[in-house]
Amino acid sequence: MVVNGSGRASGQKAHLLLPTLKENDTHCIDFHYSLSSHDGSSPGALNVYVKVNGGAQGNPVWNTSASVTEGWVKAELAISTFWPNSYQVIFEALSVQGHPGFIAVDEVRVLAHPCRKAPHFLRLQNVEVNVGQNATFQCTAGGKWSQHDQLWLQQWNGKDTALMVTRVVNHRRFSATVSVGDTSQRSTSRYRCVIRSDGGSGVSNYADLIVKAPPTPIAPPELLAVGATYLWIKPNANSIIGDGPIILKEVEYRTTTGNWAETHIVDAPTYKLWHLDPDVEYEIKVLLSRPGEGGTGPPGPPLITRTKCAVPGSVPVESIQTGPYEEKIFMQWKAPNETNGVITLYEITYKALSSLDPSADLTTQRGRVFKLRNETHHLFMGLYPGTTYFFTLKASTNKGFGPPVTTRIATNIAAPSMPEYEADTAPLNETETTITVLLKPAQSRGAPVSAYQLVVKEERKQKVRRAADALECFPVPVSFKNASILDSPHYFAAELPPTYLTVVQPFTVGDNKTYSGYWNPPLSPSKSYSIYFQALSKANGETKINCVRLATKGSSTQDSDAVEPEKQVDSTVKMAGVIAGILMFVIILLGVVLTFKRRKLAKKQKETASSSTQREMGPVGTVDKSTTKLSTLHKDDPFSTSSQDLNGFSDHSEMAQPSLTIQTYPYGGCESVEMSYQAGQFQPAIRVADLLQHITQMKCGQGYGFKEEYEGLTEGQAAPWETAKKDENRNKNRYGNIIAYDHTRVRLQLLDGDPHSDYINANYIDGYHRPRHYIATQGPMQETVRDFWRMIWQENSGSIVMVTNLVEVGRVKCVRYWPDETEVYGDIKVTLIETEPLAEYVIRTFTVQKKGHHEIREIRQFHFTSWPDHGVPCYATGLLGFVRQVKFLNPPDAGPIVAHCSAGAGRTGCFIAVDIMLDMAENEGVVDIFNCIRELRSQRVNMVQTEEQYVFVHDAILEACLCGNTAIPVCEFRAIYYNISRLDPQTNSSQIKDEFQTLNIVTPRVRPEDCSVGLLPRNHDKNRSMDVLSVDRCLPFLISVDGESSNYINAALMDSHKQPAAFIVTQHPLPNTVADFWRLVFDYNCSSIVMLNEMDAAQLCMQYWPEKSSCCYGPIQVEFISADIDEDIINRIFRICNMARPQDGYRLVQHFQFIGWPAYRDTPLSKRSILQLVRRLAKWQEQYDGGDGRTVVHCLTGGGRSGTFCAICSISEMIQQQNIVDVFHTVKTLRNNKSNMVETMEQYKFCYEVALEALSVF
Repeated sequence: MVVNGSGRASGQKAHLLLPTLKENDTHCIDFHYSLSSHDGSSPGALNVYVKVNGGAQGNPVWNTSASVTEGWVKAELAISTFWPNSYQVIFEALSVQGHPGFIAVDEVRVLAHPCRKAPHFLRLQNVEVNVGQNATFQCTAGGKWSQHDQLWLQQWNGKDTALMVTRVVNHRRFSATVSVGDTSQRSTSRYRCVIRSDGGSGVSNYADLIVKAPPTPIAPPELLAVGATYLWIKPNANSIIGDGPIILKEVEYRTTTGNWAETHIVDAPTYKLWHLDPDVEYEIKVLLSRPGEGGTGPPGPPLITRTKCAVPGSVPVESIQTGPYEEKIFMQWKAPNETNGVITLYEITYKALSSLDPSADLTTQRGRVFKLRNETHHLFMGLYPGTTYFFTLKASTNKGFGPPVTTRIATNIAAPSMPEYEADTAPLNETETTITVLLKPAQSRGAPVSAYQLVVKEERKQKVRRAADALECFPVPVSFKNASILDSPHYFAAELPPTYLTVVQPFTVGDNKTYSGYWNPPLSPSKSYSIYFQALSKANGETKINCVRLATKGSSTQDSDAVEPEKQVDSTVKMAGVIAGILMFVIILLGVVLTFKRRKLAKKQKETASSSTQREMGPVGTVDKSTTKLSTLHKDDPFSTSSQDLNGFSDHSEMAQPSLTIQTYPYGGCESVEMSYQAGQFQPAIRVADLLQHITQMKCGQGYGFKEEYEGLTEGQAAPWETAKKDENRNKNRYGNIIAYDHTRVRLQLLDGDPHSDYINANYIDGYHRPRHYIATQGPMQETVRDFWRMIWQENSGSIVMVTNLVEVGRVKCVRYWPDETEVYGDIKVTLIETEPLAEYVIRTFTVQKKGHHEIREIRQFHFTSWPDHGVPCYATGLLGFVRQVKFLNPPDAGPIVAHCSAGAGRTGCFIAVDIMLDMAENEGVVDIFNCIRELRSQRVNMVQTEEQYVFVHDAILEACLCGNTAIPVCEFRAIYYNISRLDPQTNSSQIKDEFQTLNIVTPRVRPEDCSVGLLPRNHDKNRSMDVLSVDRCLPFLISVDGESSNYINAALMDSHKQPAAFIVTQHPLPNTVADFWRLVFDYNCSSIVMLNEMDAAQLCMQYWPEKSSCCYGPIQVEFISADIDEDIINRIFRICNMARPQDGYRLVQHFQFIGWPAYRDTPLSKRSILQLVRRLAKWQEQYDGGDGRTVVHCLTGGGRSGTFCAICSISEMIQQQNIVDVFHTVKTLRNNKSNMVETMEQYKFCYEVALEALSVF
């Protein structure tokens, strides 16, 4: 471009526009220019502009207007706009009037390398500031800086700032900073750096200057709650004026009348202002901040509110504890959580609501009591028994009373008040065999009189006589017949209903009549008697008895034992004594002989009976008349009692379901009870209601009753087994003495060419009214696996029950006869499609298809894995759950249930016997275990193989009858829960409460010998309480070595629903057991610790983990990794290593500290929080250890809280895996290993409530 400036007016322009360019790499533009004139003056000016992205042209980045040049001069443009920006270079020639000459530009080139003289800029960064703050740009360029260089900031609209102060970074780089002044309002503008040097100019990219306005809330904070000393607010930071992001929220508050203000940082969605003054008006504002200096905006609109008057809060309902008695109630409580000052007074009002005794006058049963601030308990006296009272409790400060809390408490019923009889009152009439007395009605006290009873007691000589006023009543009913058998001095002559005795009535003792099932036999003239009259009341599971002695009756003949000391013994008496002694010896000898012969006869009868053909297993065998009679008795109404039961009386109203008189006959006792059969005879069926009494009696004398009864069963071969003994079949039998009887054996369909292929060591077994309901067989051997699957297909079985492990005590008990995926056994194809592992058993599901058949069948295998290698399970809880699961899942149209252990006799017989007896108990209200097993042995040899197994079957049936089936399908859980938790206003009880009482009764009692290790003197100081010890069989003995320390720790292994020994329950470590605690965590591969108690120095509950870095506890190094808190859970992760064996590597352990369970509460504050803990634990276990790691659970003593948490975990697994909820079974399983699991009714009910919460979440 050449421009002739001659004759031009000033300011005329000529432009040369280069094409638009995009900078993809470092490059340079150079050009040559020339200014010439005849007179040597400047012909005008040459300007260079760089326009970016088609924007404004702006000011020149390079120019010259000096004197003429000597020929052509080279200049460079270093343009750093950076991709993807585009730019255009514009050359402008500007004329000056009166200055002729030429302005020329030539040889404009784009070079693919940096400029040699003009500096190149690095990318200029955007700058963001808040309103009113200084904005500073930093221009950095590569190249050498000269003091003649000029560097400035150029705005998008063309304005230039002042020259910038430049600082040299190094010999190839320099930088300069400049401040932009106008940031007074919210805006966005653009700037770039420009440098002019001797060799040309450099231009940077445009960068944004962003001015942000600090945020201000639009609305005032929201008031959530008001107390006397606090205000709970929500800042409302979502709607703002200004710019975000919000990095800080603050609350500024002051009194509306004061001149001070406080500011608090808010780090949660809501905030609670504490320690405020009651009844004062406050102004609250919210301040918000964004990043950067000056980012805090002005306060938002204020919230003006007033705190409440300073009356106290309510007394915590959960802190109220009560102890009811018959005529008094003890109550204690804790101060309100929000005292709002000093508590000055408590007011308690009470009034009677209802009584179990309709005759009670409750109009005066009300009152008011005031207690001083330090008196948080009171004993209410003069109350009426059996009455429910309504209590209202509230606290007061100087400002007045706070809100009340209410509770209901019922007093216990009392024994009836007996009428007065004068001591010397003569009977109305007396004969040699009768005595007539006057009966007066008793006065009820809290519950109506349920029955009156006449008791006759024979007066016998006693070495020490009791005091006359120490009158004991007769709680255990004994009929005359039983008194004769048991040599009891007393018997019940009559039981009379309350309607019989509304007025005074005479009654004749010895009138030879029957009253409510009790025979009133004639009195013996030769004996002396006392006649007692007693009344009893029953309500709420309580029975209270009171009695009075009505009369005495002397013998009509001289007492042969009363001999005066001075008299010599008559020779006739001596002779009578000798003769009596000889007769007694002869009688004993005859008794022994007769007993021996009777046993031989019984054995013959059994052998004859066992050789008979197969028969349907009924509830009672056809052995003797008494058995048949009892079975007929229960035919129509299996759960009702006879008109004269074994104790000689009946009570139809209380036998609506099979129940046991648990309170009267506890496990531990061996009281004399009635035997309803003669020794040596076959046993009759036993009523469910009498089962506990029967088993208790049988276990007396080191279990002699069971020993004698078991020996009465046929032992060994009782029927022909010729086919099994053939040489061709010998290798198909695992044991030579447990083989199949001919008359009940399963006959397989013959294979072509093999006449002996019909044999398998298996027998059909009859069920309860179901012929051939089971097949009892041995565990398959390698040679018989194909035959086993042939039998499954042929018999169309839907269930296989396996009651053995593959290897026990190093011996192969059964081969693995199922595939990992798919396998063909002969012509049977078996495919494993699902495995469901549980703590005590595994359920595997197979599909089975026979070659040449299109039908595909589904078969389940129920594998009970927790039968011990020796003996029987300690408790039958697991086996009962297993039996019920088989019963529930077995298809109704399927063939026989195939049951096997190793030999197919002992454990197999136990499973079948329990299953049959459960059916019998449910349908008839009786069980006939002896005859059931006798019948089983007639169909397969030695079913129920040992006396120990025989006793175990009894214990299993007893536990099943005591506990019932408590599993609830999840689809019905909500409705059933509300029904069983409903409080009966008459009894002030509920089904859940009754269930918990039953649980307490069936919980095993721990004996000192069961905890022998914990009771060793060297281990005493390792136990928080000698009353809370773990039984020896559940102890996790420590493996890692720690000097002389023992391998004992007070802990117990516990099953979850899915995994055996999934939990280790222990106490909070004592200062001297912290090392043992970490040894336990390491030795037992624990990946989680759950802490459920608060730390309390007073109870030696100290922190046992490092807060930062690492620490060694004995041989275990514990290294802190991280920690965080979320709601009620503090999560910590530790890395632990055994420093004595570093080659074992390290393990990660997550510590869950649950802080939502205050010390004063039996249960956590939130069901949702405890469920969250359970889910986080499960997630961690699954992620870190594949679900196989154990969890250490501890509270203060390793009791109620730990048990509640373990129960909730198991219930959650049960819901997910089997769609059922069974709280009773879960807690009973835990208590089998540690009796203090889930200690209180509140914790037991809480397990139900959490299950309900879990289902609502699902």
